[in-house]
Amino acid sequence: MLDKNEIELFRDNVKKFLENEVAPHYNQWEKAEIFPRELWNKMGENGLLCVDVPEEYGGFGANFRLSAVIVEEASRAGFSSLASNISVHSDIVAPYILHLGNEEQKKTWLPKMVTGEAVGAIGMTEPGAGSDLQGLKARADKDGDGYSINGQKTFITNGQHCDVIVLATKTDPNAGSKGMTLFTVDCTLDGFARGRNLEKMGLHAADTSELFFENVKVGAEQILGGEGKGFANLMNELPRERLILALGAVAACEGMIERTIEYTKERMAFGKPISSLQNTRFVLADLHAQVVINRAYCEQCIEQYDRSELTATNASIAKLTATELQGVVADKCLQLFGGYGYMQEYPISRDYVDARIQRIYGGTSEIMKEIISRDIIGR
Repeated sequence: MLDKNEIELFRDNVKKFLENEVAPHYNQWEKAEIFPRELWNKMGENGLLCVDVPEEYGGFGANFRLSAVIVEEASRAGFSSLASNISVHSDIVAPYILHLGNEEQKKTWLPKMVTGEAVGAIGMTEPGAGSDLQGLKARADKDGDGYSINGQKTFITNGQHCDVIVLATKTDPNAGSKGMTLFTVDCTLDGFARGRNLEKMGLHAADTSELFFENVKVGAEQILGGEGKGFANLMNELPRERLILALGAVAACEGMIERTIEYTKERMAFGKPISSLQNTRFVLADLHAQVVINRAYCEQCIEQYDRSELTATNASIAKLTATELQGVVADKCLQLFGGYGYMQEYPISRDYVDARIQRIYGGTSEIMKEIISRDIIGR
């Protein structure tokens, strides 16, 4: 396990990469509504992908803390589109394959995901099924020794760039949650098609797509985690997804507050910096206090995750409180920028729209409350 100094050294390297390879181009990527595919290769070359994948599969074999640093720093810098794509690739897809995959699946995909040669996506959401995963319509029907997949997915992060998809399907539509199965699907297979890059309110540079599957043939060896065990496997892996979203939210809050403090020290009103006004000081003090508390809880959750003790409830608490707070911080910080906060030349305007999705994907705030209430009250 890395010590604090090694982690901070890694954090410095992440910051330098973002300053050199991302910051000069990010506004352009936001306007283009996608970042270039080669950025994945650059991130892989600089050791910024799937760092907690074991060395035997090309990773560093580090712990989750190091992986979180990458998403945190991208979020803190205001590059939420990039943070979102990285978290799906490194903190959702790679762990699914590592924890649930057979040896062939691990050897095929993990080394390529570490280098950026392969980009990962997860296919759960459908036009008629979001939070209710048991309502999936995508089918994987027995076809000889393998399966034939038919269906549609939507709102898929990394959808334009992905090379492998962890796909949720129904293998037995009559078995409820026990009829769901996950597959690793190679995006070069016949019958797979990408839809358009969806236009979103925020996270413009993050490619988000519809995906289509028409008689896509996969072997039984592409089942991930066992036939009929997809729902249980999703539930087991969701705490990490929700924790990384919470950590990104907290870091985004820290970045917004830092940029707002800098602005209020420079912006003059009534002959003095607005940072000297009591309202400004109290707003920032209140936000800072709430972020510090959320940071402490998230750090506690990291320790629990590293000990394999992070519960669905604790991950939901972290995700609920941090992402709700992100919306509050974005709103109150933008207010301190006044009219300039509404202008796109100031990053706080992008922070504001990017924050909104955090309360929806990875499980809505309402779903988080339901999970927490079931734990403390019962069904």
